[in-house]
Amino acid sequence: MMNNGGHSSSAAFRCLVRRKRVDAATPTTQTLATQQLARKLSLFDLVAIGVGATIGAGVYILVGTVAREHTGPSLTVSFFIGGLAAALSAFCYAELACRCPSAGSAYHYSYVCIGEGVAWLIGWALILEYTLGGAAVARGVVPNLASFFGGVDKLPSILARQTIFGIVVDPGAAILVVIITALLCTGIKESSLAQAIITTVNISALVFIIFAGAYLGCKTGWPGYEVSSGYFSFGVNGLLAGSATVFFSYIGFDIVASTAEEVKNPQRDMPLGIGFAVSICVILYMLVSAVIVGLVPYYALDPDTPISSAFAGYGMAWAVYIITAGAVTALCASLIGAIIPQPRILMAMARDGLLPSFFSDISRHTQVPVKGTIATGIFIAILAFFMDVSQLAGMVSVGTLLSFTVVALSILILRYVPPDPFLPSDQQSNVSDQHLDAFETDVAGIPLIQNDVAQDKLRRRKLAAWSITMVCFGILVVVAAISTEGLSSILCFILSGIGGMLVICCLTVLNSIDQAGTKESFTKSGGFMCPFVPFLPVASVLINTYLLLNIGAQTWIRVLIWLGVGVIIYIFYGRGHSLLFDDVRRPITHTNDDHADATLS
Repeated sequence: MMNNGGHSSSAAFRCLVRRKRVDAATPTTQTLATQQLARKLSLFDLVAIGVGATIGAGVYILVGTVAREHTGPSLTVSFFIGGLAAALSAFCYAELACRCPSAGSAYHYSYVCIGEGVAWLIGWALILEYTLGGAAVARGVVPNLASFFGGVDKLPSILARQTIFGIVVDPGAAILVVIITALLCTGIKESSLAQAIITTVNISALVFIIFAGAYLGCKTGWPGYEVSSGYFSFGVNGLLAGSATVFFSYIGFDIVASTAEEVKNPQRDMPLGIGFAVSICVILYMLVSAVIVGLVPYYALDPDTPISSAFAGYGMAWAVYIITAGAVTALCASLIGAIIPQPRILMAMARDGLLPSFFSDISRHTQVPVKGTIATGIFIAILAFFMDVSQLAGMVSVGTLLSFTVVALSILILRYVPPDPFLPSDQQSNVSDQHLDAFETDVAGIPLIQNDVAQDKLRRRKLAAWSITMVCFGILVVVAAISTEGLSSILCFILSGIGGMLVICCLTVLNSIDQAGTKESFTKSGGFMCPFVPFLPVASVLINTYLLLNIGAQTWIRVLIWLGVGVIIYIFYGRGHSLLFDDVRRPITHTNDDHADATLS
């Protein structure tokens, strides 16, 4: 099980780290130590949260757009490839959520493994992601609800969009955000129950689409697969382009990681919850896409309402109500998934002193960060009411891909260059004591060779650190060469070759460095370990970097402006109030028996 104390190579050093933390603690942090999130979530709750947050209304539109423009009948294969790419990040999240079961998700992992500055930027990017994502989802509910009222013109005035001083406002979206915010303030168990009910309705609609569509397809002979251009109508390039597009439909499983501090048995349930959520989404996406592209030739699919139009073409216009119910519940589940993690990330950042303590306050009654949830809900409701954020949707993807990349790098760092245990918050050192015991056993009782062991360990850490750095540089060179338009084929080949060889060589070095001590000690305690390290995390970094560099320039400009604002806030507030700032001003004098390289082994 995870432990919140300090870690070192000796008992004396452990006591010293603990004493240092007590000295550095402020009255606020001591008070907050008594306020804990409620551990009430089970495996079922995690799966419901993950599936609900992942399967948004996009799947009801995405199948038509991607099939028409990129894949043709092979859309199912693109969903499978996109699912595999998402699974790479899911494996990384599963290990870190198991080893570091604390609120904050990617912010927390980067804080532990990389450092406060990078963690702040990731947390700031996640705030942007969830805020814009929540506002965009809320704005999509009313147009879908209109189907139940017979059209947009027949909507009740309190829900219909109106124009005020030239601005199209959406009161229905704001009302929905307020209702869901109030729900989330009642408690995490109540929120997960509501999410489970909503997700069940959504999945039921998808199951209806699969079985009813399969019946129609078997009855008519699957005309969509009998196209002259063949199964792979757009070739391999179209298949991969479609995979890159549908990859974003798997975003949402990472929200499960933000609830780690509220799970009854995080070491067992977090990896299973993430794994089951991704697997269920992959299966549903593949089955729905296989049915729809089989019912209607891909070029005849309606890009806006592909599923409803497909059933209407077979005389089942009434099915639009079931499909619309699925789309509305999918949007509501996605909105819950967008609001749940943000107050917990704000809470984690406030615990470390990077944000005001207002955000770290936990309600004694409901045991959730009520103040942070209300602040998040108000801000998203204002955005949804006044702004059409659809043009800013690309910024959501940047935040997600940045967090996926950092999580994959954190796996490499945790395995090869474990972080120093000097962490300010009692939530920031969640590594098993078994790691320490294994390390102490290696060197204790052999004082003559203890220094040699320490020096050898230090050399291996430096070699691993340089290898990880050069792998990242090589990936950047390869992806930049491939993605840069107008680059001559010869120069592209040369740069790709240099970058590729650099990645291969550094991967070989990393693979030769022993990480068995970390592996065995953690797996014996029942913890999940990401497989195929270092290859799987590096593959995840490669995919995420490629997608990042192929996002439009306008989107990157907006994101850089947002990150620039974040840097200013960090410099003028976060850095000065950080608990690490107190640690720097309180240097520790190590005892003679302290190990030269006091790291987590």
